[in-house]
Amino acid sequence: MLMREGMSLPPVPDRKGVPALSVDKVTKTYGATVALNDAEFSVAIGDVHALLGENGAGKSTIVKLLSGLILPDRGRIKLFGREVTLSHPIEAQRHGVQTAFQELTLVRDLSVVENMLLPHAPAGLLGQLRRREGEARVAAHFAALGLEDIDLHAEIGEIDLALRQKIEIARALFRRPRILLLDEPTSTLSGRDIDWLGAQIDRLRHEGVTIVFISHRLREVRRFCDRLTVLRNGTSIGTTAVDEVQDDEVIRMIIGRSLASTFPPRPAVAPSGAPVLAAEGLATAGKLRGAGFTLRAGEILGIAGLQGMGQQELFLACFGMTPLTSGSLAVDGRKVVLASPRDAIRDGIGISLVPEERKTEGLFLKMPGRFNVSLPIIRRFARFSVIDTAAETRAVADVLARVEVPPRALYTAANAFSGGNQQKLVMAKWLLAGSRILLLFDPTRGVDVGTKHQIYVLMRDFADAGGAILFHSTEIPELVNMCDRVLVMYGGRFVAELAGDGIEEEAIMRAALGETAAAGKTLA
Repeated sequence: MLMREGMSLPPVPDRKGVPALSVDKVTKTYGATVALNDAEFSVAIGDVHALLGENGAGKSTIVKLLSGLILPDRGRIKLFGREVTLSHPIEAQRHGVQTAFQELTLVRDLSVVENMLLPHAPAGLLGQLRRREGEARVAAHFAALGLEDIDLHAEIGEIDLALRQKIEIARALFRRPRILLLDEPTSTLSGRDIDWLGAQIDRLRHEGVTIVFISHRLREVRRFCDRLTVLRNGTSIGTTAVDEVQDDEVIRMIIGRSLASTFPPRPAVAPSGAPVLAAEGLATAGKLRGAGFTLRAGEILGIAGLQGMGQQELFLACFGMTPLTSGSLAVDGRKVVLASPRDAIRDGIGISLVPEERKTEGLFLKMPGRFNVSLPIIRRFARFSVIDTAAETRAVADVLARVEVPPRALYTAANAFSGGNQQKLVMAKWLLAGSRILLLFDPTRGVDVGTKHQIYVLMRDFADAGGAILFHSTEIPELVNMCDRVLVMYGGRFVAELAGDGIEEEAIMRAALGETAAAGKTLA
């Protein structure tokens, strides 16, 4: 659809006390699956309202309903006091509803500016596109948001995930929303990027824009939101002011029980055996510049740093996905050359990667769980080139039970499951493969508090059994509470090492910002 001059949104009714958004006893089913069951909540004009719940609780269904992607089976949706039928995304946009999705809707093969203008590129009377005008508008918009350093002509697929998330948000803002849906906006952001988002939210609130903020991160909910609503099993559990409820109570509302301890206890004595993985002077053609570390059996070694400091290149190099320009890797004291992931996962090496993007890098979404989990070691189930499906099924069923994924995952496509269960499928395949070294890159991104706890327990159990974990997280409390040691990256190198009681949030952040003198052991 082309955007022509004079296109405008309908006026907002001048009704004091009328909510910007009301979801009234909305139900949505898919066959026997009840996604929403009489869900209800309302959001005041200009408020920032958090929508919380486990994966599969109904949050994504609410987003799809408000975005015009699906229709409810029953119930009503009101915008500014008027009942509406949002039968198409264009209909939602006509009412001023814009969404920045967690699963990014940007087209990877198009440029930044082309994505920003879809599907409303400026056009003349005869329908011809006014490209210069469109680019000028996008450039001015990015400048106003503090994103002027983004190359408008870069292909989306060549841009890192955090920056893509900011572009997704910027695109929603470009369309002048009255109601903005932010679906897990901080799942890929950290540090200054979250500060950037906070500045945008403050500005929008001041302008009277209403925001629905979907998140699993209670820290950001407390920082940005006025009120919160919890969904569980498709039903509204309750709505309250953010400053009137404690985190423990919110967690009980979300999962229906209390988590006695979010993080499992660390061993009293840090692992001190011989390194199972050692890196010396690792450098790549990208952002990695002479990084070195040692990882011991039974250890969870944290990798901290602001976005783009070389963490991703480090993990990809250790998995054979990015070639080294200098430096070396050693497993059990023996130097190895990893020309591909096949070299990393082979017997005697046993390195595996849980990647940043599970949907595009970790799973075949249209294939069943059995296929996804057994694929790296499918040859182990082959006899004379014929797969022993019975043995394969038994093995996969055992590991699915271990990671607490429903048994139907054996025969159900991966895209039918929540983000948390998808992430556990990715971990299950490497547990089945018998990996000795797990490279976990932000493994709890976009999963709920209950699933996070399950992943933490899996990590600690793996380490306690003698496995070794290299662990990067954008959530600093995870590094503080899960790691035996933390190495901080800055400018492609490790600049500080923290251990024991020295693993503190402030120390990590100061080192991540380059203040190494105040962050424990400074590395050469």
